Amino acid sequence: MQPGFRFALPQASRRDVLRAAAATGLIVGFQLPGRGAKLAYAAPADGVFRPNAFVRIAPDNSVTVLIKHLEMGQGTYTGLTTLVAEELDADWAQTRAEHAPADPLLYNNLMWGPAQGTGGSSSVANSFEQLRKAGAAARAMLVQAAADKWGVPASQVGVSKGVVSAGDRKATFGELAEAAAKVTPPKDPPLKDPKDFTLIGKPVPRLDSVEKTTGKAVYAMDFTLPGALVAVVERPPVFGAKVKAFDASEAKKVPGVVDVVQIPRGVAVLATGFWAAKRGREALDVTWDQTGAEVRDSGTLLDIYRGLGKAPGLPAWKDGDADAALGTAAKVVRAEFDFPYLAHTPMEPLNCVAKLAPDGSVDIWAGDQFQTGDQGNAAKLLGIKPDQVRIHTLYAGGSFGRRANPESDYIVEAVSIAKAINGKAPVKLIWTREDDVTGGRYRPMYHHVMAAGLDAQGKLVAWKHRIVGQSILIGTPFEGMMVKGGIDATSVEGAANLPYAVPNVLVDVHNTDVGVPVLWWRSVGSTHNGFATEVFIDELAHAAGKDPYAFRRELLGKHPRHLAVLDLAAEKAGWGKPLPAGRARGIAVHESFNSVVAQVVELSMSGGRLKVERVVCAVDCGLAVNPDVVRAQMEGGIGFGLGAALGEAITLAQGKVEQSNFHDYTPLRIDRMPDVEVHIVPSAAPPTGVGEPGVPPIAPAVSNALFSLTGKRVRSLPFATQGVEV
Repeated sequence: MQPGFRFALPQASRRDVLRAAAATGLIVGFQLPGRGAKLAYAAPADGVFRPNAFVRIAPDNSVTVLIKHLEMGQGTYTGLTTLVAEELDADWAQTRAEHAPADPLLYNNLMWGPAQGTGGSSSVANSFEQLRKAGAAARAMLVQAAADKWGVPASQVGVSKGVVSAGDRKATFGELAEAAAKVTPPKDPPLKDPKDFTLIGKPVPRLDSVEKTTGKAVYAMDFTLPGALVAVVERPPVFGAKVKAFDASEAKKVPGVVDVVQIPRGVAVLATGFWAAKRGREALDVTWDQTGAEVRDSGTLLDIYRGLGKAPGLPAWKDGDADAALGTAAKVVRAEFDFPYLAHTPMEPLNCVAKLAPDGSVDIWAGDQFQTGDQGNAAKLLGIKPDQVRIHTLYAGGSFGRRANPESDYIVEAVSIAKAINGKAPVKLIWTREDDVTGGRYRPMYHHVMAAGLDAQGKLVAWKHRIVGQSILIGTPFEGMMVKGGIDATSVEGAANLPYAVPNVLVDVHNTDVGVPVLWWRSVGSTHNGFATEVFIDELAHAAGKDPYAFRRELLGKHPRHLAVLDLAAEKAGWGKPLPAGRARGIAVHESFNSVVAQVVELSMSGGRLKVERVVCAVDCGLAVNPDVVRAQMEGGIGFGLGAALGEAITLAQGKVEQSNFHDYTPLRIDRMPDVEVHIVPSAAPPTGVGEPGVPPIAPAVSNALFSLTGKRVRSLPFATQGVEV
């Protein structure tokens, strides 16, 4: 999942419509609120029907959907194409998908305003009506073209599986393309009643599966250009250090090394191939200026965080008087939670190709997650306009937020190197796994302090939650839009919207000043807030002498979606039914990205080693456009979150990251993946996020099951550092 930022900019209304004018060819555009210009496309003489910016129908009857969101394994190609194909009444076999060009006016994320990018589990949610309208408009134009051709009313023309018909007359989309290009587009094409859906809500095959499994898919790592030089960068050993001096004489002796140049982040070695560049980098002699660099240990930082946790922070949510209620409570429960830095470690490391043009513009090929931000940062570096930065989006092998960062680090590095060599050759920049683990960007480290009060009947009467950690957004271009009164929404999400009914609540936060670069990580603030709140609520249930599931139910009366997933997960998991000796269950429920997920974990201990045997997951994500993709995202989120729960941690020694690759930074191994059942709550509501919401509940559910089994309460992650053998 992808990043959790959401721009506080105007969103397209549900009645934004297609605007059009017909000339020699078809011209159709989308008008967005406050945007001004009409965005138009004309059908050229190649016979391809382009009814709008998202749909292309070729004479061979293929339907190609231009996908404005990065396909990084989460299923955007399939989900977004389904929306168009449903309203177009296309045959799924005739559909294709490809990434759209970088254009924030045509392809903006409607939840972000004038910015194109993928994140916050927003791809299907923000496109749901927009792309259905695009398909419906194309269908209406094809129908009218057929009606005109056959001399019948449009009401008598039907479409089914890519064939337009009236009585015994039939035509394919491709056969009608030329005539359809002359039809005036509808202003507000009607959409199907959900009861008539034939593709939405059905498990259609993924469009990218075949080429990915056969090796035909072109990822950014696969892409290069003739004459391109491969670049690797020697970056500082600690964050904030700068190059003081370097000697490239030995590096230049390595066969294949072509050049060595200094850039803002370090020293780049360019060669005819990756291994030559890497060997050249190893031969570099760089002296670093560490003035102002971050050189503290993880333990030192945690001590500072714990000290801050003793004093009030900035209030993010205050209701009633939590301190007074704690003072009169019959029982007060207190707990502290610690969370380490986490790396993203997508399977495909960061990479891109940059090519400067003689006119000063630049082309960039990358698995690009934030096209608009990357265009702006590259343009600023080169002193050109953003539209002179042409980004060609390719498949990405995962991201989890890493490829979308405000400074566009890897994109800017590639352009910096191309600029440093005066554009004499295209540059293919490659980060190794070690580069990103030791010198990348991380989910921030956090410390939580919690206290709650129960009355004599075990009713929750007070809740106090203090969060200490780095802000992801302060100091970035997003600060003005998403940080209010010093409160970074990504720091407190999942805590400042606690669903449980408590009459007296205080959630506050301390923003720490640390030189470690941080970034959103799959499910962002909910990664730590979800754990702290769901483990603590479990602890309170036991303190009240109540069943953890029943205790939650009592507090969720005003949140029917939470209740529905909680009940479904508990029912399917057999909550309350006996388990074999040596096994126990734990439960957790959490909302993130407008979706609600509950999970029940079944845990065992064998030879003192923890094993997650089974996970039952229930999700309410609105209408499930493709249930198979929803299930896959829940399964993937569970695996991703379980890896962080059990063993993942980035630690610092004198400012230097101690981990480097998968041998000491350990995502979940396949033999540790539990059996997973996913149950989707039926819904007619618009789709909400699925890429990230599966992550937050898994770790607290495991911790709660461990307590049920052993009586040991684990409040900090990962488990491997808390005396639990995993």
